[in-house]
Amino acid sequence: MKITNLECFLVPPRWCFLKISTDEGIAGWGEPVVEGRAATVKAAVEELSDYLIGENPLHIEDHWNKMYRSGFYRGGPILMSAIAGVDQALWDIKGKYYNAPVYELMGGACRDSIKVYSWIGGDRPSDVGKAAKAVADTGFQAIKMNGTEEMQYIDSYSKIDEVLERVAAIRETAGRNIGIGIDFHGRVHKAMAKVLVKELEPYRPMFIEEPVLAENNEALREVAAQTSTPIATGERMYSRWDFKPLLEQGYVDIIQPDLSHAGGITECKKIASMAEAYDVALAPHCPLGPIALASCLQVDATSHNAFIQEQSLGIHYNKGNDILDYVKDRTVFEYKDGYVTLPKGPGLGIDINEEYVREKAKEGHQWKNPIWRHKDGTIAEW
Repeated sequence: MKITNLECFLVPPRWCFLKISTDEGIAGWGEPVVEGRAATVKAAVEELSDYLIGENPLHIEDHWNKMYRSGFYRGGPILMSAIAGVDQALWDIKGKYYNAPVYELMGGACRDSIKVYSWIGGDRPSDVGKAAKAVADTGFQAIKMNGTEEMQYIDSYSKIDEVLERVAAIRETAGRNIGIGIDFHGRVHKAMAKVLVKELEPYRPMFIEEPVLAENNEALREVAAQTSTPIATGERMYSRWDFKPLLEQGYVDIIQPDLSHAGGITECKKIASMAEAYDVALAPHCPLGPIALASCLQVDATSHNAFIQEQSLGIHYNKGNDILDYVKDRTVFEYKDGYVTLPKGPGLGIDINEEYVREKAKEGHQWKNPIWRHKDGTIAEW
């Protein structure tokens, strides 16, 4: 079996899908994208195709190393996201070739299902109390929210109070048992992060996510000293080598590699195993499309330390199209009592509606994240 073609599709709301075709009629799908830089990742995939056309798609480990190690300059969000999408598609082909889910080819599943959480609120969170109650009423046992709007290096305590009021509203309306993930989104700098994590502790968050930017991970030592709340990070880290110092430092409790950014299934399985050796939990980042989610579930299935999975159904970014629009079987991601069962189909376990993908690719997208400024005119972290 030989690879004959790689074709990318920019589809709304902000995704890029990849189809890899073979001479035996088996095709695999991947999701190589950086939100806001989709066209750049598409170009990177097209560059990588020179390494893949005419090759056996089943040699996944060799292809991964070739795409990564044959370049003198390596790593980073663009290249690793391109590799991630190719890797997902190759695993999809391999699973279909052997008529088995990817996780069966990775040693078999160690679980039947995994807990999922639902997003509430948007970039500028407001009435999250009622939203959390509505989500809990549908069966979800955990939610995640953006904790704060833009915040200066040193900012007013009124912004701290606003965050506390929102979390208090969730506790009051949704109850004491719902898990609350509070995403700082890298918007908060070290000094204010230390204040926030300490003030939030009485509300017993499930975790605090990305309390500082990944490039400031050394600050996690000071942040962790202020709280016993689990600290999560990793969505803007792209390889096992990025995660190595984070795990060695010992100030993180949950890692969140993104299956469409951190080298795909092959790399994220290795990252998950590294984290397990440090007694660190896994919660893959996935505010993306159905292929990314299906890929996450393959790694979750085989990772003992996976405890919860992000998913984007109904997330505020998904305007016009959502994850179920691109799959033929809309029951494939069946959420029940806050859990999702593992897909049982071959490969990634989903059947992409290629006709609809091609139709929406004609529309395309040029999604960019917002540009925020502080009151003084300086650029704020989004």
